[in-house]
Amino acid sequence: MKEVHNPALQGGRLTLFRWMGATDSWQNAMVKRGNELLWKVFRYVVVFSLAFVFIYPMLFLVSQSLMRAEDISDATVQWIPKGFSLENFIFAINAMGYWSHLKNSVLMAFGGAFLQLIGCSIAGYGFARYNFPGYRIWISLLLLTFLVPPQSIIVPLFLFFSDLNWRDTYYPFLVPALFGHGLRGSLFVLVFMQTFRGLPHQLEEAARIDGAGAFRTFVSVMLPLARPAILVVFLFSIVWHWNDTFFPDFYLNQDKDYTLNQKLGYLAITNQIDSTGEEAQKSDDAIAQLPTNYQKIMAGALITILPLLILYLFTQRYFVESVERTGIAGD
Repeated sequence: MKEVHNPALQGGRLTLFRWMGATDSWQNAMVKRGNELLWKVFRYVVVFSLAFVFIYPMLFLVSQSLMRAEDISDATVQWIPKGFSLENFIFAINAMGYWSHLKNSVLMAFGGAFLQLIGCSIAGYGFARYNFPGYRIWISLLLLTFLVPPQSIIVPLFLFFSDLNWRDTYYPFLVPALFGHGLRGSLFVLVFMQTFRGLPHQLEEAARIDGAGAFRTFVSVMLPLARPAILVVFLFSIVWHWNDTFFPDFYLNQDKDYTLNQKLGYLAITNQIDSTGEEAQKSDDAIAQLPTNYQKIMAGALITILPLLILYLFTQRYFVESVERTGIAGD
């Protein structure tokens, strides 16, 4: 038999049923299990909701890039095309000059990331371990470069690099990176500075006793211990250099020097012109033809980010561990 009670606050909790002969410990266990189940369900709902928000654009990109023009204009086709075709990728590869401009993107992204890694690690180690004259001034200037948007100083930078005859070259991206500046350089210096501050001073003292100088101590002792920061800085620098179109549009004006993201922008413009050109305007269904070419742009966007997806696929485990250790959050 069981006795049914009205909901009431008993013993600091709300109970609906009380079994005759049941102990308080049994009731506490049931309430605890119920709370754990509700919390687990809540977490899964939040995680799956966030995952859907991030995965949806990628699924939409893949779906649209595989569609043909007739699938785009067909209202009955939503996600799965009636016939799969790779003609959009072939068109995008040929129109973008994919392989030659892929080399440009790799050179700028990986070259800039490697040089930035060298400059930012040395600067971060110096700020973390040495108290030199004017330390507060230099650290204030570092924070200032972090707070000031680079777009606000693009005019003096453009004039400066033009005076050096660095336009239509990769020097504006590679040389500042070597000196710890470049794209998001101040953020990377702060990451290395925080990492080196967390390492024990006894390691440097032991290296000095063994006769190692400051540079030898940095290269042989301290830098290998900063592997999490190295991986995070290297990958974030690659991604930000790869996706950047603002600075390349200013300094690179010849087609042979364009990156993939620049060519993707021109592909979108070319596609729009093709779909709204003279022949389309003369046609009776000109309006219907307007949205039937953007699947080619989707294919171009997919092959543009594909190298980054492959890179992340092989470094995902180490990248997640490194982010947790350094505490950095990306865009």
